[in-house]
Amino acid sequence: MNTVESFFNRKKQQLGVQLNDVQKEAVLHTRGPLLLLASPGSGKTTTTIMRIGYLIQEIGVEPSRIKAVTFSRASAADMKERFARFFPEVSTSSVDFSTIHSLAFQVVRDYFYKQKVSYQLIEGSLDGGPNKKLLLRKIFKAMNDENITEEQLEELTTYISYIKNKLLPRNEWKKIDCDIPFVEGIFEEYEKMKNANPSHLLLDYDDMLTIANDAFNKDKLILQKYQNRYDYVLTDESQDTSLVQHKIIEKLVKPHQNLFVVADDDQSIYSWRGAEPTYLLDFKKHYHNAVILKMEQNYRSSKDIVDVANRFIKRNKDRYDKNMFTENLGAMPIEITQFEDYRNQAKYLVQEIDLVEKKKDVAVLYRNNSSSIMLINELDRHQIPFFIKDSDNRFFSHWVVKDILNFMRMTYTDKRVDIFQQIYTKCGFYLSREQLFELAKKKLTESIFERLLQHKSLKEYQMKQIKACEKTFQEMKGVKPLKAIKLIRNQLGYDQTLKDMSKKLGFNTDYIFGVLQTLEEIADSLDTMEEFAKRLKHLEDLMKASKFNKNKDAITLSTFHSSKGLEFKKVYMIDLIEGVIPSHNEITKYKDGERDFMEEAVRLFYVGMTRAEQELELLTYKKQNGKEVAQSRFVANVKNIISPSVKVQPTGTKKKLKAEKANVPYNQGAIRKAEDIQVGMTIKHRVFGQGTVVSIAGEKIEIQFQKVRKALLLETCLEMGLLEPANEVSVHQEREKER
Repeated sequence: MNTVESFFNRKKQQLGVQLNDVQKEAVLHTRGPLLLLASPGSGKTTTTIMRIGYLIQEIGVEPSRIKAVTFSRASAADMKERFARFFPEVSTSSVDFSTIHSLAFQVVRDYFYKQKVSYQLIEGSLDGGPNKKLLLRKIFKAMNDENITEEQLEELTTYISYIKNKLLPRNEWKKIDCDIPFVEGIFEEYEKMKNANPSHLLLDYDDMLTIANDAFNKDKLILQKYQNRYDYVLTDESQDTSLVQHKIIEKLVKPHQNLFVVADDDQSIYSWRGAEPTYLLDFKKHYHNAVILKMEQNYRSSKDIVDVANRFIKRNKDRYDKNMFTENLGAMPIEITQFEDYRNQAKYLVQEIDLVEKKKDVAVLYRNNSSSIMLINELDRHQIPFFIKDSDNRFFSHWVVKDILNFMRMTYTDKRVDIFQQIYTKCGFYLSREQLFELAKKKLTESIFERLLQHKSLKEYQMKQIKACEKTFQEMKGVKPLKAIKLIRNQLGYDQTLKDMSKKLGFNTDYIFGVLQTLEEIADSLDTMEEFAKRLKHLEDLMKASKFNKNKDAITLSTFHSSKGLEFKKVYMIDLIEGVIPSHNEITKYKDGERDFMEEAVRLFYVGMTRAEQELELLTYKKQNGKEVAQSRFVANVKNIISPSVKVQPTGTKKKLKAEKANVPYNQGAIRKAEDIQVGMTIKHRVFGQGTVVSIAGEKIEIQFQKVRKALLLETCLEMGLLEPANEVSVHQEREKER
């Protein structure tokens, strides 16, 4: 037996690791550049670890001469831990596992040390001192005379990062889509502030990359130092690597060209952040003698999922021709569920998830973080634990949420000017600053409306609007929070104000009205506005605390982007409608002949599909916020792949195909009123079977079934027709079955 086979057989006996022919070929390629195209679930990390071990144990490479670059610190830690398990005889500190930013930081440190220039990072965990977001907030305020919103701040930081990662010159900044007013001027002022003191620079994370690249260009000695340090370089998740990152790696490996690149062009989903998927397609232009291998066998998912996903990704044209396959057996055909209204989606999910024994086997994936809010509200009401991957609490600090709470506060006290100042522009008063200043000088014992009406400079239309608002606020006192929100939206004219603001400032109206719809869902079933405010705070705290459920038996909630690299037995992909995936912008660009945006949306959908091991369910609906919406074209595409000959049936009819799941059928015998249910009553649940009502307390009903006791939401059971009376005959039949 030769040494090569001895190495593979040894690892098979020690670890049970058996590589296929392509994986072995990748491990044995030890000289020159190699691009390894790794399909989802194809064992890329195992192959990479085995290659590092082979270089050390069979080729005799010193471990410290190997550099492995990963996409994130978590990936670096995971690869390091797995290497230690595979090759415990090799010290884990020997092989250099790190992110590209960590490598760049070392280069920058050496470069500035030579130049005798000090620097300070303005991102990450900072104890006082300059901070990137605070600087940008300050500049935005100075240029726009108003505070920046969280959404605008995210868009601004993305814009800056994109330009730096793309290495775009100043004359090309204007080509980048961005709705931030004076964005180019803000960027310029930001750079001026960071470089105001030439001997003490302020740096953000993206500066680390651009300065490291400049250092390699300008300082040959530093470049040679790092070139001489490593004989082999490996990069993982290279489809998400930006142009400046590729340039750094190019220079680093130039003398020996021993570059091992692991990537999947079909999973490139970060172009908005500066990733360069075309770099992989042009790999041989950058590395002329490169070898390209394709790992197409999927070990993760069932045949049902792999076959459909493989055909789905072929929608894209700008990709390597690959054919993902699996030797796994089929498990469950992909299911498609369509609801009449999107509000049914969360209720359906919690009913389904409640049946799952191991919650950690389930993930719910969505494109936008806002999709999680209504879901966590329902999960909490059903006491189902969850973990949110990269949770985003910005919903609870959104200005629309703050507006609604301030409107509600005004019903408790109409004398506080500080609250009124937060919302008066949303009420159609058109007050001047002078009028607002005069308001604060009036007697605090009088209501704000009385003080306003005393102002002599008011126009007739202003007086009319003030009186109408006063009447509405009086009407709102003591009402349930859902009714209060509807009064705010309609009688106070908040909806129209939002439409006008969106048109003027370029806000996403679908998102903003989605926030309002979510607030209405949270408010539904609550009795007081105090309960509503407490509920929002509770959900925010719950979202923050969900990180502690990471390794517990809890379902995972994640965006499609954050789910990359994860896998679950059952995956639900939700909110699959036109305008979400693909987004309105992607649809518009596609119509204008720009295919890149739509192709990335296809890749994002593909990433979501390939997280599933055994079961995948796609959820869509017909109405949202009272408007008709269309199911995602990607759902239609999947439907056509599964059954190209079957026509879509009318709503509510049961599909013969298992892959097409019907809405929950209407049950004519279902109990629809709470008063028709009594403690001690024998009922039948659509899912859990027959049981006895143990208690009814508030919004919960507790039922003892044959093997388990369940606390369910009474409203959901009634609304979805899940309960029906069990007559004596059915009771007898159940007992006979038990015998």
